[in-house]
Amino acid sequence: MSLFRKIFGTGDVSGEDKQGDTSPFLPEKQLPVDEMFTFNFKKNGGKFVYCDSTTDLHEQFLNILEENDWFECEAMTFEPALYPLLDENKLVYRNAANPKFLISTCESLVADEGSILFSSNQFKHFKPSELPDNMVVYATTSQILSSKSDCLRHIKKRYDKEYPTNITALKYFEKSKDEDFLHYGSVPKNLYLLLLEDL
Repeated sequence: MSLFRKIFGTGDVSGEDKQGDTSPFLPEKQLPVDEMFTFNFKKNGGKFVYCDSTTDLHEQFLNILEENDWFECEAMTFEPALYPLLDENKLVYRNAANPKFLISTCESLVADEGSILFSSNQFKHFKPSELPDNMVVYATTSQILSSKSDCLRHIKKRYDKEYPTNITALKYFEKSKDEDFLHYGSVPKNLYLLLLEDL
């Protein structure tokens, strides 16, 4: 296209110029981090439940219990802040011998890979393989960060000196059909994410 046509906007845009907007050298348009996380998390097999209020969160937790028939069963949690949620649904969680599911919070949600970052604050000293196969995770939209390095920086800033240990990322939420080296050592969990809007 000539300079005259660019300035004065006359004439048709040729097919060559239309393709100029999609050059392989231009950076890809990035999705917002919340959309990127949602897309990647679902692609990894996670079950995503958006909640716009704490009332909605309690209702959605009740729906998860109904869907899986987890009433009158044992649960596991290491976080006293989650005890009221279990108490109101009459679930046994103290000294549970055979828990059906673990309920916990998390450190961060990693958008670029759709994974969830945990630490000793949620899992204590346990490895993912030593925890129940079913998990319910409570998180907020402000915990969504673009990459693992951002998440680790956030942990460093948040805890100042008393850094948590056992930092673990869970990425696979269903058994892979094609076992390859990328899945080696991973423990798939049946995971529900209750994501509360807080921004």
